[in-house]
Amino acid sequence: MARPARKPIDVLLIGGAVLAADQLTKALVRANLPPGASFPPDWPVRLTHVTNTGAAFGLLTNQSVLLTFVAFFAIGLIIYYYRKAPDGAWPLRVALGLQLGGAIGNLIDRLRQGYVTDFIDLRFWPVFNVADSAITVGAVLLAVGLLWPDLLKSRGSGDHAAAPAGDHRSEG
Repeated sequence: MARPARKPIDVLLIGGAVLAADQLTKALVRANLPPGASFPPDWPVRLTHVTNTGAAFGLLTNQSVLLTFVAFFAIGLIIYYYRKAPDGAWPLRVALGLQLGGAIGNLIDRLRQGYVTDFIDLRFWPVFNVADSAITVGAVLLAVGLLWPDLLKSRGSGDHAAAPAGDHRSEG
């Protein structure tokens, strides 16, 4: 019997929320903060308008064409992996939704402007944006799910861990 088609609504909702937040925050920064400017200027965490022609942490500077192809490939992999993922794997769907929204958000910037707008400045870390954050959190969640699959399994109300074999002591 053929497996019924799953509806990717959860991945699309999460991805859409990330994409909307990413594009809105970037538009606000572009409209209100000149490139290179920071607000507030002397705070440990601030907004700093940066244009990034490379990948995360300044890698692959001026490689927008390559990074555009990488983004399309990553989006394809996310969609493929979602379709192959087991049912009931909510952490995986959350991770893929975060990564999908982030990848599309940065791709839109590259296609529209030739660079990505970054603005979250922790001062001890390279400046980043909402899309970068979503991709990173999604990657960590995905890694945790792959390395320790039982840690993120959905647990139903009747799902209880069995006692280890040979541990059948009774109290009393």
